[in-house]
Amino acid sequence: MENERRTPRGFDHVETWVFDLDNTLYPHHLNLWQQVDDRIRAFIADYLKVPPDQAFRIQKDYYKRYGTTMRGLMTEHGLDPDVYLDFVHRIDHSPLEPNPALGAALARLPGRKLILTNGTRAHAEAVTARLAVREHFEDVFDIIAAELEPKPSAKTYERFLARHTVEAPRAAMFEDLARNLEAPHALGMTTVLVVPEGEREIVREDWELEGRDAGHVDHVTADLAGFIWTILAR
Repeated sequence: MENERRTPRGFDHVETWVFDLDNTLYPHHLNLWQQVDDRIRAFIADYLKVPPDQAFRIQKDYYKRYGTTMRGLMTEHGLDPDVYLDFVHRIDHSPLEPNPALGAALARLPGRKLILTNGTRAHAEAVTARLAVREHFEDVFDIIAAELEPKPSAKTYERFLARHTVEAPRAAMFEDLARNLEAPHALGMTTVLVVPEGEREIVREDWELEGRDAGHVDHVTADLAGFIWTILAR
């Protein structure tokens, strides 16, 4: 098993490149997701009529146990997801700026490029527009397409593969959470964990930082654009 772990899957066979959105296509330190995080907490406080500190505990508990806080609220409280999604993604995207280095790398990457996110299509389109990389992606598979079942559920990846006619052994998945790479790796995809240097200086849950040495993580990078160029150079 150790020898298998030390022989990560490569990219020569890859025809489809699949990217998570938040904290993957842009670095975590921009704190764009912090806006969403804050709005989730505010939504919970109002929806459940609880104080902010209790809303915070509920938010993090559901996120860890259900994949998204929304899924936890749906399961435990019968939440209407449309109301929730509209509220929590109403944020200021202006901290994001065009990323010409990423755009150039994506332009050179042969094959299909798709986004697989637990967020909404509208949010993904806003992010990719601000980064000036929207043109490089064929489509977005969002939480609605996933039938409101978030990553890391294996069903979400299976739905994604079926909808876009993607062969898992000929695909690569880029993610910022190691646990979200377990299912795609089991399906046969090459996996890349995108964790910028200094990530531990950012406030994140301990479990979010775990797993970079797990067997289902083939590669780890601190620089998405730079890593794509290393793939192209092989």
